[in-house]
Amino acid sequence: MAPGAPALLLLLLLLPPRTVGCPAACRCYSATVECGALRLRVVPLGIPPGTQTLFLQDNNIARLEPGALAPLAALRRLYLHNNSLRALEAGAFRAQPRLLELALTSNRLRALRSGAFAGLAQLRVLYLAGNQLARLLDFTFLHLPRLQELHLQENSIELLEDQALAGLSSLALLDLSRNQLGTISREALQPLASLQVLRLTENPWRCDCALHWLGAWIKEGGQRLLTSRDRKIMCAEPPRLALQSLLDVSHSSLICIPPSVHVQPLELTANLGEDLRVACQASGYPQPLVTWRKVPQPREGRPQAQAQLEGGAPGLGGHSASDTGSGMLFLSNITLAHAGKYECEASNAGGAARVPFRLLVNASRQPLQQPAQPPPPAARPAGREPRPEAGSMAFRALGLATQTAIAAAIALLALTALLLVAMICRRRRRRKKARGPPGEGALFVNDYSDGPCTFAQLEELRDERGHEMFVINRSKPLFAEGPAEAPADCGPAEGAGPGLRVPPPVAYEIHC
Repeated sequence: MAPGAPALLLLLLLLPPRTVGCPAACRCYSATVECGALRLRVVPLGIPPGTQTLFLQDNNIARLEPGALAPLAALRRLYLHNNSLRALEAGAFRAQPRLLELALTSNRLRALRSGAFAGLAQLRVLYLAGNQLARLLDFTFLHLPRLQELHLQENSIELLEDQALAGLSSLALLDLSRNQLGTISREALQPLASLQVLRLTENPWRCDCALHWLGAWIKEGGQRLLTSRDRKIMCAEPPRLALQSLLDVSHSSLICIPPSVHVQPLELTANLGEDLRVACQASGYPQPLVTWRKVPQPREGRPQAQAQLEGGAPGLGGHSASDTGSGMLFLSNITLAHAGKYECEASNAGGAARVPFRLLVNASRQPLQQPAQPPPPAARPAGREPRPEAGSMAFRALGLATQTAIAAAIALLALTALLLVAMICRRRRRRKKARGPPGEGALFVNDYSDGPCTFAQLEELRDERGHEMFVINRSKPLFAEGPAEAPADCGPAEGAGPGLRVPPPVAYEIHC
């Protein structure tokens, strides 16, 4: 053996297994791989297939890529806490049938899709604390028959559906503390036949008739599931019971007010193409859950009309939509399929109430009025309706934007016509003023006895207001020097010389 060979062989034996098949920057030993706090964005490649424990905590992993965990069929424990996971795809862990513990604490999960945990038939512990879960829908954990611990604390869960925990027959610990639960039904906990520890503290419990069963259940036999601390289930509503323990409140104080529903109007006619909103107001305590649905007609062969609640709730086309307190039925681009009977239902723990609503769709189009014409000689074939003429749709059937545009155009035309009339009147006044006052250039005479006058005796004067006038100046000679001309509109004087044709003496007052 060459010199130094034993030392080299010893060094190779002392090297950790990470030198063969271990991702860069990770630490691999035995059947464990540690890749925590490496700012990873995805699951690293090259993880040995025989790995049983994988640490991926404190990274920036936002999504589990399809097939990222597929080679790790031997995995028993997977730690993904303190990452940025926003959703879990259906079947994300289907390739890990031996997985016993899964940690997803402190991620950004908002919802759990159906089938997210499919394939984890051997899972014992599931950590989902510290996420942003708001609702747990029916059959979310259906594929976890051997789950023993479910940690859901420090989320924002406000709704736990009756079948959300279905399939958890082996569950021994359920932690729902520090959420936003206001109530919980007896049916939600019925599947938990093996439950030993239940934590419900630090929730804003609404102490009404819906929690009758919980107080009685805790007093009768449920105390064994609650520690002394977990028994402090404090009321947040109604105000008269705030900060009181549910166990200290009498059953007679846990009351509900049945809902009442109001829809106005109960019947409405809409035109084709319009949008429609109908409000359903509901009152009661606790606040009722409002649901709109379309009542199917016996001979209705056409598909259900699409409708939705304002705010983005699901549509009515085979799916009901709801909104707490007040539901707004929203129908867009109305067609004949929307016509029919609808129903608004409000329900709470005190009961349910329904109000019908009928929608009529106006399919007729009123033609433009035309002079009466004699009826056609031949009748049209039976069963064939006349087609409406193009452009004959009534004004009220137009959309709001179209109606507004037409009204604005009419107003603009009226204003233009008014301006034209004003301009024409103004021009006429200017022309009239330029021509001077009526009678200019004509002499108006009155019969007086002051003697004869001629144009030579006229003088132009202006009064205080600037009006022009002509008056007779008797001091001027009767005839101006120069060629003799016949006087115009002036009377001849007495005793005129021969050769002048002078009419009888007449005096005049001349105005212009």
